[in-house]
Amino acid sequence: MAAERLPMRTLREIIRLKLEKKLSGRAIARSCSLSPGTVSDYLGRVAIAKLGWPLPPELDDDEALTRLLFPHENHPSVHRPEPDWATIHAELRRKHVTKQLLWQEYREAHAEGLQYSQFCDKYLRWAGRLSVTMRQTHRAGEKLFIDFSGDGIDVTDPATGECRSAKLFVAVLGGSSLTYVEPAFGEDLQTWIGCHVRAFEFFGGCPQVLVPDNLKSGVTKAHRYEPTINPTYAELARHYGVAVVPARSRKPRDKAMVEQGVLLAERWILAVLRNRTFFSLGELRDAVKLLVERLNNRPMQKLKRSRRELFEELERSALRPLPTTPYEFAEWAKPRVHIDYHVEFEDHHYSVPYLLQGQQLELRATGATIEIFRASRRVASHPRAWKKHGYSTLNEHMPRGHRDYAEWNPPRLIAWAKSVGPSTAKLVEEIMGRHRHPEHGFRPCLGIMRLREKYADERIERACARAVTRRACSYQSVVAILKNNLDKEEQLPAEQLQAPLPLHENLRGPGYYH
Repeated sequence: MAAERLPMRTLREIIRLKLEKKLSGRAIARSCSLSPGTVSDYLGRVAIAKLGWPLPPELDDDEALTRLLFPHENHPSVHRPEPDWATIHAELRRKHVTKQLLWQEYREAHAEGLQYSQFCDKYLRWAGRLSVTMRQTHRAGEKLFIDFSGDGIDVTDPATGECRSAKLFVAVLGGSSLTYVEPAFGEDLQTWIGCHVRAFEFFGGCPQVLVPDNLKSGVTKAHRYEPTINPTYAELARHYGVAVVPARSRKPRDKAMVEQGVLLAERWILAVLRNRTFFSLGELRDAVKLLVERLNNRPMQKLKRSRRELFEELERSALRPLPTTPYEFAEWAKPRVHIDYHVEFEDHHYSVPYLLQGQQLELRATGATIEIFRASRRVASHPRAWKKHGYSTLNEHMPRGHRDYAEWNPPRLIAWAKSVGPSTAKLVEEIMGRHRHPEHGFRPCLGIMRLREKYADERIERACARAVTRRACSYQSVVAILKNNLDKEEQLPAEQLQAPLPLHENLRGPGYYH
């Protein structure tokens, strides 16, 4: 009586447990969920065939092993047509495509073909001979893997002879393995973001998920479950409608696709350019661009098709369209509002509503604008200024008293003073002239202006004239004159205020030194 025919995967597991692990028949039966009699029958056939472990290479084929264990039985499956496994592997990268569906399509074309268990087993054995990255099945348009190379290419400054190393930014699409490579001098945030923008343009669309390594420019704080994404990187992800799922720390298989991409870039780009000398980053980028096209157009050894062919066939249509405008690089900061209702960014101060004094806000800086947010709501916006230690202040951000003060300037103050009288105008000019910056004299001038609320213009004019004559040019002097009614006294001419010195024997005259 013929033995119960088992799937080849189960048969190989029985052989492994017996020959490698030395388990008993009953232990093997429990491990494989089989009856002891079935296991005993197969172990008898293994003993007759005098098999050893590991199985010899010629028995990698399931049909060869079947003929050895069942030598007296017909094997109709020997001549069953097998699918094109490279095509099956490529089709599995399409969205929603499963092995069950592909097997059904295969059986519709070949009614005498493999059973589903044999189909799956043979595919897995075929895929096992591929590289690690090819064995992983990534859906078209799903993931983009990103990393920097470990080694770089030297770029020589023609003026100084100084060499700088440019590393390779590498981005690999999971579905087709289409690869984008760009040399860059650093791994800083602006370079990281710019390389992403140009990679999206190269692919002509956006994937669903970005899988970067835990580079500081992308991941502020690495964590197995809840990594902290850099705010600028998170904003780029929102702009392109993608999710960022960093690879887990010390889990190289999470990013095996890009690890292989980096290895290929180093072999097919760094090695090819090893004997060339470059004098600018632009020159190096042009050379790398040509080699990237060559890499993407090379047929892959197992799949017999190039990355570019797979991309055009499987992945281009699966990518989501790019937004109408590329992402504009922006930096984020969390400044605290100073007592003067300004926040500081790169040594320049920007105003916010004065009621926010002391609070911590979020600041977004692009090359052209500064935006300030509180609880995700924008509370202020300024053109970006590059003047060190300067101030950008909006009147509506000031309290009422400060706003009134800010609306004045030297010409306006002098015009007001002239409306009171020439002596008042002269005093105002004198006060502002005594300061290196006229604005520093605004406060005493505004104080004199507010004296109109208590005194008539005639009295203010006479008080200012008395202060100018006595060179007591200050707000406090004018207040004292008015308070003590000195402005009502008769004003002496200026020359009479300086009485001649009395004669004295200690005074040497002009001829003393002759």
